[in-house]
Amino acid sequence: MKGKWKGGGKKKKGNEVLQKYMVAVDEFVKSKNGAEEPQADTSVRFVQRKSRKELRKEKRKLKKARMKSYYQGIKTDVDDGAPPDPADPQQPRPKKETVKKSIAKNNAMKAEQSKKATKLQESRKKALLEANEQEDREIKKLERFLKLNKRKNKKSIPQSFVADGLDYILGVLDSDTLAAGMGDSDDDMDMAKQNFEQLDKDTSQPSDEEEEEEDVASEGNGEDMDSSSDEVDASEEEVEVNCEEEEMDETQDVGDAEDINKEAMESNSNPGASDTGKYVPPQVRNAAGDQHKAELEKLRKNVKGLVNRLSEPNMSSISGQLEALYMSCSRKDMNDTLTEVLLAACVTPALMPDRLLMEHVLLVSVLHHAVGLEVGAHFLETVVRMFDNEYNRPSEGKECDNLVAIVAHLYNFHVVHSLLIFDILRRFVAAFAEKDIELVLFLLKNVGFSLRKDDALALKDLITEAQRKASDVGNKFKDQTRVRFMLETMLALKNNDMRKIPGYDPEPVEKLKKLQRTLIQRRAAGSDMMLRVSLDNLLSANEVGRWWIVGSSWNGAPMISQQENTAADKSSSEGQYSTKVLELARKQRMNTEVRRNIFCVLMTSEDYLDAFEKLLRMGLKDKQEREIVHVLMNCCLQEKTFNSFYAVLADKFCTHDRRFQMTFQFSLWDKFRELADLPTRTLSNLVQLVTHLLQKKCLSLSLFKVIEFGELDKAKVRFLRQVLTRLLKDSEPEELLSIFARISGIPNLGMLREGLKLFISHFLLKNGPSQESEEQAAMLSERAHIATKAMEAKDVKVKL
Repeated sequence: MKGKWKGGGKKKKGNEVLQKYMVAVDEFVKSKNGAEEPQADTSVRFVQRKSRKELRKEKRKLKKARMKSYYQGIKTDVDDGAPPDPADPQQPRPKKETVKKSIAKNNAMKAEQSKKATKLQESRKKALLEANEQEDREIKKLERFLKLNKRKNKKSIPQSFVADGLDYILGVLDSDTLAAGMGDSDDDMDMAKQNFEQLDKDTSQPSDEEEEEEDVASEGNGEDMDSSSDEVDASEEEVEVNCEEEEMDETQDVGDAEDINKEAMESNSNPGASDTGKYVPPQVRNAAGDQHKAELEKLRKNVKGLVNRLSEPNMSSISGQLEALYMSCSRKDMNDTLTEVLLAACVTPALMPDRLLMEHVLLVSVLHHAVGLEVGAHFLETVVRMFDNEYNRPSEGKECDNLVAIVAHLYNFHVVHSLLIFDILRRFVAAFAEKDIELVLFLLKNVGFSLRKDDALALKDLITEAQRKASDVGNKFKDQTRVRFMLETMLALKNNDMRKIPGYDPEPVEKLKKLQRTLIQRRAAGSDMMLRVSLDNLLSANEVGRWWIVGSSWNGAPMISQQENTAADKSSSEGQYSTKVLELARKQRMNTEVRRNIFCVLMTSEDYLDAFEKLLRMGLKDKQEREIVHVLMNCCLQEKTFNSFYAVLADKFCTHDRRFQMTFQFSLWDKFRELADLPTRTLSNLVQLVTHLLQKKCLSLSLFKVIEFGELDKAKVRFLRQVLTRLLKDSEPEELLSIFARISGIPNLGMLREGLKLFISHFLLKNGPSQESEEQAAMLSERAHIATKAMEAKDVKVKL
């Protein structure tokens, strides 16, 4: 106390009042304590005071010593249990020493507890952080799979969640609590608030040890510097322990808050456990309520906007966006909406431009191949039903014409098979009214030549039926011009004459077909996905089902009945042949059903055209079709005298399709290997058949390239001599020139040309038959010279 005032006097030397006050205090102290006290005071007054750095250093040493003694079990001199000596002036007061011991013990215990709690809390926090990181990685992985990481607006719920019914689960979270990651339960929020308030109170309130330390400090206000430093050390250690306790409490509160958050999320993720919400299936929820209607209206606006912008340049982007809508929305809703929008744009009382109809139907075709068969099937069924209603209810508008044009373009873009087109044409021809004739012309103008390419026989039958119908009921029309124009158009189609059809321009369709192939190859496999359905199948789909869609229900089995009818037709067709014809087929070794039917058709046909049509109408495929050539040649060679019926029929098949040419060529090569075993009658028939096919240019002289002219036997010499002699004598010079010129200029046939030249000069001219007259010999020599020059014609040009 005195030292403090001394120091104060040094700082204020100029204050005389303060100096007088200090002198008076010194005199008063001397009078009370005697003569010895000033010496002690003087010694105390001049003790050097320690700096704060030294005090902190001593405090750290003391703290380390206490910790070492606690962990090693070493007791200090103060703890040895010896009673304090009252006479010892250095002995501290008992009360102060007791307080220090209790503080040290409490500090050690709390330090140990705080360390254990800290370690436990750190391990718990580490486990929670690892679990959160693992959960975040799993969420990001699922977001990549669901393509939600690319969304720009991450605050709203994705449309796919709404479609799957997940919006109900996420509906218990509002936007604020969803962003915070906690539920909006009132009880959970109250508990969290109480925990955080308690945390604030604990932080603001002082501990009991701090209050005790303050009391000790107040009692020891006049003690020496060592005791004051010990008090400061103890108080600072107590503050550190309290801080550690506060940190532990905060960690526990945070953990409690995380537990509350987790429980809230678990309670929200189970809506069935709450009393306020009840799960409703999506189909029931969508069936009733205004939300589904609003979604459908929004979907309709989106689809209508895309369709309104549709054109050939942006066909790829529009179809891609519609395909994305198919992936994100219900397919039934998309099929209904797309069909409604397209038909509203294409079916109007006025005749729509053909270009617009083709672009809209091309869009349906692309989605039909990219999304699935149900897209085109739903659109086609709706169009056919509308057509049936409009056709049965005649009006002055052009709705029926537009619907027929849509069906025609669905066939052009490979959505539907020609079976449906022929059914519609037969329906028009059967009614044969003025409107029907107009629709027939309209339909044939769009798809006539495609029908001829796909099924020429069915088109021929349709033309025959139309001609018969025109001759029967044609007189009832006042104006015969339309009927005659329809018949002329059909004849032009039959003769493949595009010039006689006015306004026919296949270029727009071909251009869009090319675009279609590009889009289909880009989005789908491009396989055959045409719907092979008839008109009756589509109109009766609600009653019997839709067999052309995978997974649809089907009532009845018309396919089986159709097969039974086909089998019955075959058996009845076999029954209509006479026993004599069937016995003749058995003798000719027609041991299979296909060969027997072909043989019976050949034997019972009126002429070669009748036989040709009946054989094609049998619908034979691949190997069965080749049996036609084998049976025909067998019948031709077995005749006693050559029958030109078989040669003309063979000519018809060769001109019909190249497949029959190749089959005849291979069959004749087989016969060339058997020339030595053939009887004279069979060889003669074979010579005349080959000569006829060569003269009609059904086959080329390259037919003889399998014959080795350097190793000819008697049978081959006789065969070649008869064929070439007939060919030279029975053909005009112009015909000979074209026949032999077909093998000129071909490098691979050089050996054949040289062999024929050598054979003609050696076996026909030098060693020919001696019974021929001079005139016939001169004509043969002249024709041989023409044939030789024809074979050399292109060779000379090549050399030059």
